[in-house]
Amino acid sequence: MRNAFYHDFDFATRSPDRARTDAGDYRSPFQIDRDRIIHTSAFRRLQSKTQVFLSGEYDFYRTRLTHSIEVAQIGRSLCARLKATSAELDDDRYIDPDLVEAACLAHDIGHPPFGHTGERTLHRLMKPWGGFEGNAQTLRLLTETIFNERAGMNPTRAMMDAVLKYKSLYPELDDPPNHFLYQNQAVELDFVLDGREFPESLPPGDIRDDCKSIECQLMDWADDTAYSINDLADGISAGFITLEKIERWASASSLDEVEVEHVKYLLKAIRDAKVEARMNRKIGDFIAAATLEPVTEHFLSDATARYRYRLVIDAAIRAECRLYKKLAFDLVFRSHQLQQLDRKADYIVTRLFGVLAELYIERDSPGRNHFRVLPEDTEDVIFAKTNSEADRARLICDAIARMTDSVAAHMYRRLFDADFGSIVDLV
Repeated sequence: MRNAFYHDFDFATRSPDRARTDAGDYRSPFQIDRDRIIHTSAFRRLQSKTQVFLSGEYDFYRTRLTHSIEVAQIGRSLCARLKATSAELDDDRYIDPDLVEAACLAHDIGHPPFGHTGERTLHRLMKPWGGFEGNAQTLRLLTETIFNERAGMNPTRAMMDAVLKYKSLYPELDDPPNHFLYQNQAVELDFVLDGREFPESLPPGDIRDDCKSIECQLMDWADDTAYSINDLADGISAGFITLEKIERWASASSLDEVEVEHVKYLLKAIRDAKVEARMNRKIGDFIAAATLEPVTEHFLSDATARYRYRLVIDAAIRAECRLYKKLAFDLVFRSHQLQQLDRKADYIVTRLFGVLAELYIERDSPGRNHFRVLPEDTEDVIFAKTNSEADRARLICDAIARMTDSVAAHMYRRLFDADFGSIVDLV
């Protein structure tokens, strides 16, 4: 039975200039989107990319991969609960959980090694050529490079829209630190909007970025839920967040009565050695806090049900989420141990980019008469772009963003550590 929630320009539509087709497939278009993501190397690489702690540093903390799986589970649960509780939805008209799951699984595939530090470093290095942004890189992978650096997966329009947290182009903003799309992604943005233009009431920046489909809103809340709760649990397990540190932090913060009760709950969970069980219960609370609110004034609400609703989160739960984020940020991310690792990550990415820029970007006519630092198939793609420095820079950025933490660290050692590089090291 066709889901009446999806119709007209948003249902199943893929870019017409791509060869991949759904004809005769037993799966729905959104199930195909999900399956294509799962069976890519870009998705598998998330198992060795930093979430909070560097990949491989501990054997049970979350990586980008486990985080993405958790976000996908929360996203599907949000869809199920809204269908069961909202008067706006029913068995014939509901938010497709396969679409939301696909967006949740894909939301971090554009992230480079070393988490947000790697993202900030690549953005600094790529500023002459349009910057770097994790969400924009996710869209680039989905539409251009996810298969062997040469082709995207031709996602549905609704899938592309579901991962688009930001809808402003880099040149439209004044030296933005993040939250933008690349200039050449105006084509994808036009396809997502089916040729419609943003009204003057939605100028580039935060106001326009609030223009999200309901699936994107669900993905975003599932992401917030997962990392605000689970990053906190990992910080406690790693010893960065202790009873003493929480008590000192709370006494130095201006907490209201409700926030104090949340802190007490956390302290009791630590004392009872039941942090994971107690924090997992919070995930259910965060899911139950979401409701749908109809929207009629949006410029896309007449065209698609995906822009006819706003996800409303209970104010108390939203405040609890902010509290957990701040606690984790102050006690984990600002700790001198993680700051040391972030400094090292910045240094590694900067040095790698410098070598690759010298070999592949800055030369007037890059050719094969140099040291081969990148794989042959990657070089083939770069050499095909010899007339455009910006294109070559973007491909070098792709090569680094694609790396896992360990691959980037090993490449750094091969290039700069004189004692590293025996035949044993190479294999």
